[in-house]
Parts: sequence; C-alpha cells; structure tokens
Amino acid sequence: MNNALEALKALKYANLKVNHPLMPEHAIPRPKYTDRNSNGLTRCVIDWIKLNGFQAERINSMGRMIDNRETIIDSIGRSRNIGSVTWTKGTGQVGTADISATIKGRSVKIEIKCKATGDNKQSPEQKEYQKSVEAAGGVYLIVRTFQSFFDWYVEFVKM
Repeated sequence: MNNALEALKALKYANLKVNHPLMPEHAIPRPKYTDRNSNGLTRCVIDWIKLNGFQAERINSMGRMIDNRETIIDSIGRSRNIGSVTWTKGTGQVGTADISATIKGRSVKIEIKCKATGDNKQSPEQKEYQKSVEAAGGVYLIVRTFQSFFDWYVEFVKM
C-alpha cells in the first residue's frame, strides 16, 4: 500500500473519531480507499482536499438519458420492451475537468486519468480547457495516481 493512501485512511479515521465522539473506537469503521479505478481515484482526491479544510466537488458534464421504452405483453403472454433510449447533450462545458477545487484561495481544476485503467490521454477539448484555465491564472492538474496527487498537494500548500 502506498504512503498517500495510508495517510488518507488515517486522516479520514481521525475525522470520524472527532465527528462521532460517543462511538466506541472499535465500532468506527476503517476507511477504505483505492486509486485503481477512476471513481476511486476521484473519491480519494476529493476526500483529501475536503478533509484538509478546502473545497472540492466532482463535475459531471455527461448528458441525461431519456428512456422511451415501454413494456408490453404480446398476444401470447410474452413480455417485450419496445421503444428506445436517447441521450441529451450535457449542459456543461465540453472538456471540463473532473474535479473543481479551491485550495488556499486558488482555483484548481483536476483531470482524472487513472493509470491502472489505461485512461491517460486528454481529448482536444480537454487541452483547450486546460489552456483557458491556466490563461486565467488557475491551476490545472492531471492526476494518474493518488500518490502523485499527494506529492503535488504537499508542495502546493507550502507555497
């Protein structure tokens, strides 16, 4: 297990103890974290930022599914689905980062590219978004492992 994940687990456990002072220590669940998939890595980053007193939120730029299917019973009693599913376009900016955070008063946009899943290339829209964030004085970060984020964070908060 890497040091960053252990530090996150310890910080979360300490936070649980403070927020639930009447709960016996043996009854407080041990936090579980992983950075082996995009959702797990995103959760690690957001929890670390929040547990350290800063602001972070996940940005969902995905569209919305509209289910036009209907279940019918045919003449011999079989159940069938007819119709289709369509997706509406999302209202967020194309290429937006996965996490928006404010750390020490600075706007930080974080793109999750999980090393374990091989998702490591930015789209052209994401590259344009990165340029616009940096041109406005914000910080744009690509995170592939929680350890790499942790190392960046430690240096960033020293500034």
